[in-house]
Formats: sequence, structure tokens, C-alpha cells
Amino acid sequence: MALPKNIHDWFSRFLRYVDYIAAAELYLKDNYLLREELKPEHIKDRILGHWGTVPGLNFIYAHCNYLISKHKPEMLLVVGPGHGAPAILASLFAEKTLGEYYPAYRRDAKGMGSLIHDFSWPGMLPSHVCPNVPGSILEGGELGYSLSTAYGAAFDNPNLIVTCVVGDGEAESGPLAAAWHSNKFLNPRESGAVLPILHDNGYKISGPTIYSAMSDKELKNLFNGFGYEVKIVEGHDKHSEMAAAMEWAYTSIRAIQKKARSSNEEFKPIWPMLILRSPKGWSGVKKAGGKRIEGNFRAHGIPLQDVKSSPESLELLKGWLESYKLHELVDKKGRPLPEVLTFVPTGKVRMGQNKHAIGGNLRKSLSMPSLSKLALKIKVPGEKKDRNTEVGSRLLRDIFKKNARAKNFRFMCPDETGSNKMSPMFEATLRPFMWPLKEHDERMSRDGRVMEILSEHTLQGWLQGYLLTGRHGMFATYEAFAPIVASMVDQYAKFLKQAMRISWRKPVSSLNYVLTSVGWRQEHNGFSHQNPSFIGGVLEKHGQFSSVYFPPDANSTLVTFEDCLKRTNAINVVVVGKQPMPQWLTLKEARAQNKVGVGMWKFVHPGWAKPDVVLSSAGDYMTLEAIEAARLLAELAPELNVRYVNVSELTSLGVGDERHPLSLNQKEFNKYFTADKPIVFNFHGYPDVIRRLFWGNAAASRVSIHGYSEEGTTTTPFDMMVRNKTSRFHLAMDAVTQAASVNKKFARSKKNVLKYCEKMLTKHDKFIHENGRDMDEVM
Repeated sequence: MALPKNIHDWFSRFLRYVDYIAAAELYLKDNYLLREELKPEHIKDRILGHWGTVPGLNFIYAHCNYLISKHKPEMLLVVGPGHGAPAILASLFAEKTLGEYYPAYRRDAKGMGSLIHDFSWPGMLPSHVCPNVPGSILEGGELGYSLSTAYGAAFDNPNLIVTCVVGDGEAESGPLAAAWHSNKFLNPRESGAVLPILHDNGYKISGPTIYSAMSDKELKNLFNGFGYEVKIVEGHDKHSEMAAAMEWAYTSIRAIQKKARSSNEEFKPIWPMLILRSPKGWSGVKKAGGKRIEGNFRAHGIPLQDVKSSPESLELLKGWLESYKLHELVDKKGRPLPEVLTFVPTGKVRMGQNKHAIGGNLRKSLSMPSLSKLALKIKVPGEKKDRNTEVGSRLLRDIFKKNARAKNFRFMCPDETGSNKMSPMFEATLRPFMWPLKEHDERMSRDGRVMEILSEHTLQGWLQGYLLTGRHGMFATYEAFAPIVASMVDQYAKFLKQAMRISWRKPVSSLNYVLTSVGWRQEHNGFSHQNPSFIGGVLEKHGQFSSVYFPPDANSTLVTFEDCLKRTNAINVVVVGKQPMPQWLTLKEARAQNKVGVGMWKFVHPGWAKPDVVLSSAGDYMTLEAIEAARLLAELAPELNVRYVNVSELTSLGVGDERHPLSLNQKEFNKYFTADKPIVFNFHGYPDVIRRLFWGNAAASRVSIHGYSEEGTTTTPFDMMVRNKTSRFHLAMDAVTQAASVNKKFARSKKNVLKYCEKMLTKHDKFIHENGRDMDEVM
């Protein structure tokens, strides 16, 4: 059914207005309202930005506005297509949000001029929907993450509709392809809704998209299979079609929610989605230089590059901008006429003013359980064994219980919660799934909060959307597969870094990772499962707001989890094993060490007070080997005094807690590591990570670093240590060698230790090949 003429005319006026602003953003540095003849001196010297996706985004924004003006829903817009900022900025300017955040962009001639001038100007407005854009929770520069982020925002926000625009090029990416399945995890009883709109404008940078080559039937079959009911908008009267499709989608969403919230009936919700087929660069230049622009890949970026130097191109630009007839849309002061704003929402229902986009304003601290009831009782260090992840997950279990009413915590894991020995959480909640299950399926529930899908990208997107809208979460994964999301973490860190500089973006909950099933105990799965590279990537790039924790035991794991979940505007990585391990510290001792990220463990060696050499480690398996090395030295070289220092936190600033890293305070550093004694450091990850952290420190020349050296296979647990020279025998040999190099009195000790350790290494090699297991002496 065709729209009434007055509504159809409003869409036309509004789109002329915002399309003009968006096009002008690309080109103009003066004469912003075209009130004089367009000249080369009015054109920016560097013409930056992209046009292709912009008209379609403006079209979608206009139809969201119309729907909001009718029904007043809470609607958040997530924009997937790259370089779409000109459209979003123009629509935010039109709805007056931009001027309320930035007075320089108030809705008049001067504000419009400032907006047009500042787009892609050095240090001003970038070409992506970055954190300084009101209403945004995704920048969209690296494609593929819009849909998962949108679903993350919708979880536990029952009144929120997240409209997510997915570019047809973006839809070809792996992360986006998996994210379509997010609908199977969205419970309409307790969560909001996501309305995906696939924007099929046909082209990427230089060629057609896969989706544009598919017929309507093929597209519908594909997305029906994903569990969506699809409407395609592609006719000549797109406004009538789109308005009807949006109304249908909204009505469908409310019907699903009403059914779920008014009865206990379990059903498979089939959510609506839209596909908009429109020309790339719609309403822009049709042809230039005899080649097609609109509806072709040439509209992707800047359609006309040489307008300052080519009279022909300048004339084409002039005709393009004048085609919007801006003079019919604004008054003498450059303000949009009332008829341009008829269905533009006002107040809090504007998408740019959606409260969920500034999650820090909504964030409430988690209600935390007492650790004293969960902590292990330690009488003799190392005597008791337990699984560090299992004890830590009891805290998460109790967090679920204590925050059940708030519904503001979720746990992400790619089908590994049980494997990672974190099953205690299932005593409080289960895994959600909305589609039919078999009777023998276990630990599944429609309202579960342990989110499992075998797509790390989707989990990362869910968590980002959840955190940026004011909630809390944690992501556990096999250590070797954390790098799958490394680039997403980089992009999130960039978003966070920018957001921290914006006064109106309040702190959000920390992004927390648990890396477990670590490489040192993946000896049974082999080389592919041995990869600690995620650690170095985080420490290298993300400055003072990132920390990597290596809790040495279960009580330290409890304290670390608690600390991470209290932090804001941070990225925390907790590296912890899942196998039974010796337990070293009381809860009080673990808390004390957590404050500084370093601990001097006096019980390890009687000669700790006046050491000849310092043994140090980071990582629970590395800690066991370092302590055993110290004990070997106490037995074989009793005259050698050894101090053991446990490092449980690293930042890009060095060893220790992010608030007071020892590397920046030589006096504090020397208190633990001495001012002049050799240091042998046993590290969980790649040795270069520690080497970089010590770079520039006065102690750098006296540190010998052991770590994962890319030596792995299917073997025994202890053989992993031997292959990478992180075993107790290698550490003991290195420690006594380092001590003897500065004090010849340890020459005899060196000889004894080396002889014994080399003998044991030979015995080890023979034993594992004959028996297929480790020697009793090292188990």
C-alpha cells in the first residue's frame, strides 16, 4: 500500500536534507549552503571519506525515525558498513543530538558549516562511527562485528530494539556469517530484540558482492534457514515498501515478546529481518568520464576526485549538490524548515540519545560474594592440590546467584565450560538455547547465562555489546585459540582508548578473559593447541589499561577474578591452568600479593634473605617448576642462597600491578629482585614478552629468561617443560651457572648440579619413550 502523500513527501524532504549534508561533508570547506557559485577554492584540498553506503544509511535512519515517531520504542542503531559516518552525523545533526553534545554543531547555518568543514579534518570528525559520535557502540572500521555486538546490547535489555545495519560486503566476513545464529540465544522473555537490515547496495571497493548476485528466493531461503522471516525492499516505491516492512518488523517483534512474556509456552521465535536493495551511491553522480558511478563500485569512495582541478568534475559536483535543492529545505539562518522535521523524534527517544549507548551511565557494580567462604585453607604451602579454574568458577557461580535479580552478568565460552573445569557455574545457571532440544541434552535452559557458541568472534561481539551498554562479563577460552579474536580486541581497545578521552562517556566494566587449557598441558592435543601469543599482543599494544594476570594458585585466582570484575575501562587477561596443582597461598597472602602483582615467597628457600641468585616465575605451571628448582638447589648446593619471587601481574609498563609497576620504580624493583644478583625468570609465554618488559631497566643485563620457545608436539606434560627448557632441571642449571659466573666459590656446586640435572634429563628422555608417561619423580 502506498504511503499518504504527506508522509512520502516528508521522506523526500528529509533525505534531500541529510544527503546534501553528507555529500557536502566529503567536499566542501566553504560555501556550505551553496549561497554563491561553487568554485574550486570552496573544495577541500584533501577530499576524504566514502559516499557509496551513505544514502542507504540515511534512508534507513529516516525510516527508523518514522517508526519511532509512531510507536516511541527504545531504539539503538548499530552501523556495520564501513565509512558510514557522513550519514550518521548528518542524521544526528538533523535530530539536534549532535548540537546538544557539541555546541559547535548546533542546528543552524554556522553549525552545519562546522560539521561539513570538520568531517575528516585533522583531529576532528573521522569517517567511521567512532566513540565521539553520540549513540554509537561500534566503530565499524574492521568489518564483521556489527550483528554480534547488536545482540550483546539486546541481551537482558527487554525494552530495547537494536536495529543493526549489515553491509552486503561485511556480510561476506566470517564473524558476520556466524553471528546470524545469535537469534537462537536471544530469549524474548527477558531480552530485547535485534532487527537486522542487510543493506544490499551491490558492490564492495572494486567488485560486486555475493549477496547482490543472489536472487530474492535464494536470499529468503538462506535467511529462513538461519531462523529469520525476511522482507525484501527493492521496488520503485521504496518509501512505501520500507515503511510497511518496518511496521511489519516492529509488530512481529512485539508479538513474539508478548507471547513469551504472557505465558510459559516454549516456542521457537522466528525473528524478522529486512533486506534493502538500493543502488550504491544512490542520489549521487550518475556518470563521469563516460563511466557509470551510481549503482557501481565507483561510487564506493569519492565519486569525483579531481573537482579542484577539473572544470568538468566541478560542474558535475555542482549539479549533484544542487539536485537536493537545499534552499527549499532551510530558512535564512540555515535552520531546517518544520516540514523537514515532521517525523524526526525529539527528546529521549532519538536514536542519538539512546541511554544504552552510554553504558557507563547505567553501569551498577556487581554484588560480590565473600571470598572467605570460597577460599581454600592452606596450612602447609604446596601440600594440598586443587583445580584453580574450578575454585575460581565457584566465585562466578555465586556472582550469578547474588545478581540474579539484576541480570547484569554473563559468561562467554566456546563450548568449553566443562572442559575448562568451570562447571560449578551450572549450579546457578545453565546454557541458553531457544531452538528445540533433545531430551538427553544437558545443562541447557532458555534463560541460561553461560553463553556457548563455537564462534569466538560471536562471543567477543556479544561481550562487547553487553559491556558497552552497562553490564559485566567474562570470556573463557582455550589459550591457544584466544588469538582468533586478537584483532577484535585491538579494535575494542581503540574504541575504549578514544572513549576514555570523552567526558560524557563514563567508565564501563572491564573486558575480562580467562585463558585456560593452557599450552603447557596440551601435550595430549599437540602443537596446534600450544600458543600463548595472545599475552604478548595485549601487553604490546594497549597501554596502561591492560593487565595480564598469572595467578599461581586457587586463592590467587579468586582474588584475581574479584579484582578484574571490579575494574572499569580495562582489558584483563587471566592465564590459569585447569589441572590439579599445588596450592601455595592463604587468602590473606593472595590479597597482599594482588595489590602489587609480585610476591617474595620466603617458604621456598631458607636463603631468601641474602640471595646469591633470584629465581622468579609467572604462571602456575612455571611456578611449580621454579619452586622445585629452588628445592633442588637447596639439596645439591646448600651454600647457594636462593630467593624466589612470584610475578602474578604484568602490564605494558612492566612487572607488577598497573597502579605501581616495579619497572618504573628501581628502588621497589630492587627490594624484590636485588640490585645486583642474577635473575632466572621462568615465564608462561614467549620469552621476548619478558625481555621487552625489562628493556631499559638496569637489571636487563642480569636476567636470564626461560619460556615457551615454540617447541611442542604430542608428548608428556613434563616433556613440554624439557623441550622448552623451562623444567626444574634447566632452571637449576641456569641458576647455579649464573651464580658461578659472578662468584667462583660456586664452581663446585655448579659441577654437582649440572651433573645431576643432565643425568635426570637423560633418564627422563629414555623413560618417556619406553613407558609413554612421565617419571614418578616429576609428577
